[in-house]
Amino acid sequence: MEIAALAALTLLLGALVILVALAVGRRKEEIREETEQAAEFAAEASAVKGSQSKKQKQEKQRGRKDKPTQHTFSHPLLAASLKGHSGNVTCLDFSSNGKYLASCADDRTVRIWSTKDFLDREHKCLRANVELDHATLVRFSPDSRAFITWLANGDCIRIFKMTKKDDGSMSFKAAPEDFPQKHKATILNIGIAETGKFIMSASTDTCINIWDLKGEVLASINTNQITNSYAAISPCGRFVASCGFTPDVKVWEVCFGKGGDFREVVRAFDLKGHSAGVHAFAFSNDSRRMVSVSKDGTWKLWNTDVEYKKQQDPYLLKTVPCSSSEGSRVALSPDGRVVAVSDGCNVAMYDAASGKLEEEMHGVHSMEITDLRFDINGRFLVCSGDKAIRVFHNAPGYRAAIKDMQDMLRKAQNEAMKQRLQQQIKEAQSALDAVLAAPSN
Repeated sequence: MEIAALAALTLLLGALVILVALAVGRRKEEIREETEQAAEFAAEASAVKGSQSKKQKQEKQRGRKDKPTQHTFSHPLLAASLKGHSGNVTCLDFSSNGKYLASCADDRTVRIWSTKDFLDREHKCLRANVELDHATLVRFSPDSRAFITWLANGDCIRIFKMTKKDDGSMSFKAAPEDFPQKHKATILNIGIAETGKFIMSASTDTCINIWDLKGEVLASINTNQITNSYAAISPCGRFVASCGFTPDVKVWEVCFGKGGDFREVVRAFDLKGHSAGVHAFAFSNDSRRMVSVSKDGTWKLWNTDVEYKKQQDPYLLKTVPCSSSEGSRVALSPDGRVVAVSDGCNVAMYDAASGKLEEEMHGVHSMEITDLRFDINGRFLVCSGDKAIRVFHNAPGYRAAIKDMQDMLRKAQNEAMKQRLQQQIKEAQSALDAVLAAPSN
């Protein structure tokens, strides 16, 4: 009995040992499998991490490579590239004394450049900050001691006064209050009459407002042009003109009494002759000539020195084919001798009398040109379109002036007149030669 019990116990212990051995063996196998699996996961994670790291590095390198390069431009007539704005320049204006060029951009600043520095290597500028907003338009006052701006977010006019400090620098101070909001559509242009009697603002919805200098609306004009594309005050300060969807340019006279009190706005004359809507127009410095550029693929030069009160219409002087597009701008040199037209990023310069294409500048800016104008002396043509302002020598203006003086010399009978013209031709030719010989900036 005892022997049987001992045998049974031995068998039981043997079975337990076998079971323990099997369990330990199975656990070792599980641990080995778990270890291999963990190693696989680790290797996979490492590969993924390495791939992501490599991908991020490649993307970083690609981003560095794809970073837009600064737009470069050169041309024999390029006198200067004014760089100071960190945003795109939207508007330019010369002061009536010829000393300053104002520019505004979406970087919340207005900058004042000295025109006498245009031909220098460095171009310094004075900076006026536009608090909590940015200006889309800027115009100098007639005395060149203030400027007005149109605020993008405020949708109103703000006046800045310019004050010279004792050290010769300038400070800028905004008026205590902005003009009230009156327009319901996007603003196209603003201006101050050279007489100092009124301010104009024009929007795309056929509305033009005439303001006094304190911000009161004197009159509102409905242009009836379906949409306005451009509007401006004439350099003489008498007229306001607009163009748009209709194939004409409409001109009004803003009338004041002898005591300076506002009277009325009356229709003066129209420029009729285009077969499609008009993109823009410009005046000569004496307001006796106007130029218009249209969707019909032409620019037209007009003699506006007429007695409109006697129903005398402007005379069409020239029609010239040209390239233009939505947003095109046109400029007429102060003496009326040169017409400049922008088309996208390009600028073309024409002899106004003959219509001959004198100069073409392609890819002037990396974006569409936003403004185009001559300085008051007719020496330079400036334009904006990106962060830079391009300044060109007006070589076509020199050529046209020389040609006119040569024609006068052939007709001159007085010896003193001949000598004076010969001297003037020599000086103009010398100036032109210097411009053409100067390295482009």
